[in-house]
Amino acid sequence: MNKLANSTSPYLLQHANNPVNWYPWGAGALQKAKDENKLIIVSIGYSACHWCHVMEHESFEDEQVAAVMNEYFVCIKVDREERPDVDQIYMSAVQLMSGRGGWPLNCICLPDQRPVYGGTYYRKNDWTSILFNLADLYKNKPEEAEDYAKRLTEGIQRYETLDRILEQPEYAKADLEQVVANWKQYFDRIEGGLGNAPKFPMPNNWISLMRYAHLTGDDEAAKQVQLTLQKMAEGGIYDHVGGGFARYSVDGLWHVPHFEKMLYDNGQLVSLYAEAYTWRPNELYKDVVAEVIAFTQRELTSPEGGFYSALDADSQGVEGKFYTFTKEEVDEILGDDAGIFCKYYHITDEGNWPEEHTNVLFKRGNDQELAEAIGITVDELLSRVSAAKQRVFDARSTRIRPGLDDKILASWNGLMLKGLCDAYKAFNEPQYLDIAIKNATFIVNNLIDENGRLNRIYKKEGSTAPDVAFLDDYANVIDAFIALYEVTFNEEWLGYAKLLANRTLLNYYDDEDGMFFYTADDDEQLIARKCEIMDSVIPSSNSTMARTLKKLGLFYYNEEFLEVSSQLLRNTFSYIAKYPPSYSNWFMLLLDEVFGVNEVAVTGNNAEDLRAELEKNYVPNKIMLGGTKGSLPLLEGKFGQTTQIYVCKDKTCGLPANDVEGALKQINS
Repeated sequence: MNKLANSTSPYLLQHANNPVNWYPWGAGALQKAKDENKLIIVSIGYSACHWCHVMEHESFEDEQVAAVMNEYFVCIKVDREERPDVDQIYMSAVQLMSGRGGWPLNCICLPDQRPVYGGTYYRKNDWTSILFNLADLYKNKPEEAEDYAKRLTEGIQRYETLDRILEQPEYAKADLEQVVANWKQYFDRIEGGLGNAPKFPMPNNWISLMRYAHLTGDDEAAKQVQLTLQKMAEGGIYDHVGGGFARYSVDGLWHVPHFEKMLYDNGQLVSLYAEAYTWRPNELYKDVVAEVIAFTQRELTSPEGGFYSALDADSQGVEGKFYTFTKEEVDEILGDDAGIFCKYYHITDEGNWPEEHTNVLFKRGNDQELAEAIGITVDELLSRVSAAKQRVFDARSTRIRPGLDDKILASWNGLMLKGLCDAYKAFNEPQYLDIAIKNATFIVNNLIDENGRLNRIYKKEGSTAPDVAFLDDYANVIDAFIALYEVTFNEEWLGYAKLLANRTLLNYYDDEDGMFFYTADDDEQLIARKCEIMDSVIPSSNSTMARTLKKLGLFYYNEEFLEVSSQLLRNTFSYIAKYPPSYSNWFMLLLDEVFGVNEVAVTGNNAEDLRAELEKNYVPNKIMLGGTKGSLPLLEGKFGQTTQIYVCKDKTCGLPANDVEGALKQINS
């Protein structure tokens, strides 16, 4: 076994028996490269990555390829989910070199970690050829390698950087309209989503556009959101048998997914569908939320209440094998009931995924029309499909399961915790709140130390996981704790959010440029200290910090929080309209600046009942506070025998309302 044998990362352990002499990222491997003057291979992936597995089988398990790697290189394996800071740097390098990126990510570096070459997946012969060529270059023309590494590293250090903007712009509705006009150019108006193939859910895009559509009355944006939510929920990217979303679809129809299921996607999609239900109630949205949470509880929840990271795309070495069915298999499971089930989910003899001669369950068409064609009622159709689905689920449960990545990451737990709070807000289902509180308690007890510092990775007994946390860990946990306060009015959760926010300002904020670094000032210093600015499948850590600091600033009347949030938005404002899909979370903050934030305080003995009733109404630009007691500035003098709702905005409060109707009149005035 190589040096990965004692790792706790499932991804690193997958490579522990490779003939490649892998090292984990750390001082030992980096010093070895310097001492022996060898190039470094930095190979980055994650446990659920299909093409990572393919390259392992083709190259890293091959004795001849391993011999070349071991002879000329120091070989380092990195789990991108444990060390996203390392991944950021070498992903930037590959994107600068090739204009694209992805995983597996493979970079060849000088002994001092500066990259000279990189890419993603390589076939075996191509990989071996590249290694020989680079080893020869470094031996015979080291000055060329040094010159290229110098220029590339300078590019990495400049990549995704912004200037500090001092002058405060006057934000207006016209700015929002320009952003959305540019956004609409990317709409797929037939299948929903953005662009063609592959298609990613991008939940934050649709939450932002939903809020914009509601606040401005933009019917085109509203229809695109609804279309996308329907297509995703009915497509093969959604697991119709067991709940939960895959990471993306390889086609433009949401049909054939890349089958890995990630916690971060599913947490955000719970938030999206829950908020959409409050916006425009649809039973489909409610069902999706319930099924995703059930899937998370069943397959991604630790006994302690933490959430695991992912399920693999592959089982038995085949992508999607656990999730797909031939017509023959369905017939065997369901017998005479197979006909309706196959029509409902488009299962065919030849396979609706013809390349693999199997079927990915997806739904298209209208239930009413299908019921009429079969000659039954819609209720009977849905009842029979539901019963058949349970039998298919039971049969599927006997299959060899995809691998579980049981890392528990602070950042991704924050996203699911936020999703649970949003689900409770929308549906008032006590179970959702119970799960949320258990998870929040787990985070407090296991991931936050007495000094208010987070640890990214839950360290089990004997764990060798690194002691490190990044800005996204803080940002997403802060966001989740704020959300938990808003549905419980327990100020303990808001206090933790404030504690963590103060820590980010101390260790991550750059006063000179007015942005947050991704890494702390006392963490390991890599060849570049990056700022994460652009939103992707997960909103950037800077945009989430900007939004959470805005909320905390309003809760606590904290001018420092408000000013830092304002500075962050000033720095990014000019970029939002240039490529809106990558600045969707910034756009949400801009919406709040233009329309203002309603500070809604519900106080008194029946505060919880009025809070729940108020949440049935869609008010996206608000914060909620209150309860039967509290120490927040806005609550001062507002507790009494009578339950009342106070609506404040821009440091001005209206007269207290005795019911939700009265409060909504003030909000909408």
